[in-house]
Amino acid sequence: MSTITEKEQAGNSSKLLYLRDFNEVFEFVKLAVNSTYKMKRAGLSLLLHGMPTRVGAYHVLGSNVIAVNSFVLDLVKKYSTSNDEYNSYLFTVLLHEYLHSFGILDEQKVRWMTVEICKRFFGQKHTVTIMAEDPLKIFPQLGLVSYDNFENKYEIIKNFDNTNQTYIQ
Repeated sequence: MSTITEKEQAGNSSKLLYLRDFNEVFEFVKLAVNSTYKMKRAGLSLLLHGMPTRVGAYHVLGSNVIAVNSFVLDLVKKYSTSNDEYNSYLFTVLLHEYLHSFGILDEQKVRWMTVEICKRFFGQKHTVTIMAEDPLKIFPQLGLVSYDNFENKYEIIKNFDNTNQTYIQ
């Protein structure tokens, strides 16, 4: 694993700030994982799913599905004071679940890998790294909200992880 300079970390921080949608954030996640651990996969789908607040997201084992808690995501959007905070949250959640999609089941190992990638790519003190360690450090309000249901509906995000897809025309 090569080291990244402070200048590169600043560039990554700037790039994260201006990402506009789920797919752009996920492409950045895939770049971070591949450059750190030389791992990549394509063809994942993203669902926004209302679920208990204690669950930020999940990957369906053996599938190509990542589901992000739409209820918590809406709260993060509401409580965010900047695009940096919102994108940092989204980056850490997608990164964590992307690592699970490689078959890494150990939750502590995935949490450690997530924090290490964030430290490497953005630096120890960046919002994304703090968020990877504990989202409540940035959004303590999330700890005050309790919702305990899994909803029966979900939203499929279109054009997610489509950079490696080919189409016959």
